[in-house]
Amino acid sequence: MASLNVGNLGEYLREQRRAAQLSLRQLADATGVSNPYLSQIERGLRKPSADVLQQVAKALRISAETLYVRAGILDEREREELETRAVILADPSINERQKNVLLQIYDSFRRENGFVPGPDEDADADGDAGPREDAKPRKGDDAGADATEDQDPHS
Repeated sequence: MASLNVGNLGEYLREQRRAAQLSLRQLADATGVSNPYLSQIERGLRKPSADVLQQVAKALRISAETLYVRAGILDEREREELETRAVILADPSINERQKNVLLQIYDSFRRENGFVPGPDEDADADGDAGPREDAKPRKGDDAGADATEDQDPHS
């Protein structure tokens, strides 16, 4: 098991709580986590679970993934990858098919650059298996139009 730098996590949580102008008691009320337990986390005496960190992150309006990294639960690259996926999936300006294609392209670039996906990373947003060979972009394709290969705009 990775050793946790809970002191660093605690200091960070205290800074975030103070920036949000919340007392420890107010944070405890917002998270449903006891005041003494939160105090122990802030002082580096307790190692919080991912569930507790998620509740704290929600109450402080910060990224749970950032807390997971600080607690040693998630490494920095995994956090960045999860945040990238979340941004793509949350974008209201593109449709679900476009999101899936974009995630497939993202995965293929990551593989090309030597990042091996974990067991859960290779799935589409809709739960299908990972990227298909026929989903790779072809010359003339874009994620938002039904283009044919090598279309000549002057014909």
